[in-house]
Amino acid sequence: MNPPPIRVYSSMSGQKEDFRPISPPRVSMYVCGITPYATSHFGHGMSAVVFDTIRRYLVFRGYDVRYVQNFTDIEDKIIDRSRELGVDSRDLVARHTAEYFDALRELNVMPAYVYPRATGELDKILEMIAGLVATGHAYAVDGDVYFRVRSAADYGKLTRRSLDDLIAGARVEVDERKENPADFALWKKAKPGEPTWPSPWSDGRPGWHIECSAMGLRYLGEQIDIHGGGQDLQFPHHENEIAQSEAFTGKTPFVRYWMHNGFILFNDTKMSKSLGNVVALPEALAAHGGPAVRLFVLQSHYRAPLSLSDEALSAARRAIERLAAAAAIGPERDATPAPDAPVIRAREVFIVSMDDDFNSPGAIAALFDIARDANRQREAGDLGAAAGARETLRELAAVLGLRLTRAESIESGLAAAPFVDLLLTVRRELRAARNFGQADAIRDRLTELGLAIEDRPDGTTWRPA
Repeated sequence: MNPPPIRVYSSMSGQKEDFRPISPPRVSMYVCGITPYATSHFGHGMSAVVFDTIRRYLVFRGYDVRYVQNFTDIEDKIIDRSRELGVDSRDLVARHTAEYFDALRELNVMPAYVYPRATGELDKILEMIAGLVATGHAYAVDGDVYFRVRSAADYGKLTRRSLDDLIAGARVEVDERKENPADFALWKKAKPGEPTWPSPWSDGRPGWHIECSAMGLRYLGEQIDIHGGGQDLQFPHHENEIAQSEAFTGKTPFVRYWMHNGFILFNDTKMSKSLGNVVALPEALAAHGGPAVRLFVLQSHYRAPLSLSDEALSAARRAIERLAAAAAIGPERDATPAPDAPVIRAREVFIVSMDDDFNSPGAIAALFDIARDANRQREAGDLGAAAGARETLRELAAVLGLRLTRAESIESGLAAAPFVDLLLTVRRELRAARNFGQADAIRDRLTELGLAIEDRPDGTTWRPA
């Protein structure tokens, strides 16, 4: 019997739908990346973790995921920031892009299939703009090119609002050259001193929205299974992507499942640069570590607001340490794994939770149930059940991208296990000889190295602390 399908919340329909990719088992997945004009903030890390976890779970469920994430490496913010700092825009982009990749590695985010950049995709961008102009969906004026929003009859369908409502509710740049205030730039004529590339209309640069459509078309095809990003991108960025992509290809839908992660809240207020409450991602990682930050993100559902605080991050760090201790090889290291009924049920709960729109909080609760079972079976001396729980815990933690660092450091040093056992034998002999000082010195040194020594009636065991 085939397992039930994954249920995915579609931002387009506003409800959960069965996940049916276009060409299974292949899944095409495009996620909007960063504009590297400044240090990445915590929201960038949240989005990276959310969509990496979704990708990992789809792979776990047997799908072949082609994952693409872009970089907007030319944009007004980059130009303004480079002028402010007096640096070349390319150097600014390179520095913050490298910084972002360092954060991705710390968060254990899998590399994308490709990381296209706007400046490297100009041929496809120009092809799309020319096609939209030729079919009347776009028009040129004074070297700029604008998309004609009135040509898209269903413009606004993602946010389920009419064009007039969208115009009224948005801060639309006033430009009397536009046919409609909501028409958006596909190509911008360069101003003096700005980076520039040639085009049939002017020397200039692409607009923000067209790059994602061009990259999706080049690397994933005319229709995409999943397109992800933050909720703040639904309008205007994703609405504009839909309009120009479907106008260019003539195919609908451009995307089958639009997925958007929630906002970051800081003291119950949305995190934003204008409020001055932005938390830098590298600082959070340095203070709490990648595994704790990743667990913190996954403890909330991806569509829900995420309340950020040092207390919550510290709690996540303690929680990941508990999981790591339970997942580490202990006295059951040579036992044949035999998961017991509670672990089998918890694994089923994990899958049911993730099948329900990637409910990571439910999945993490299942991990802690398995961790408790591993510890309980060790205490009871059922080493086969303990080994089964440990293996299941590590398997499912990997599905969520949770790097159980303490456990991994112990396992990577399994060659040292005989020496630990030898030291414990020496300690036992010292205790028998009532040489408690040296015996305690051995215990204290092993504790400093991250091991917990437990003296029981049936002998001494060790595990990560």
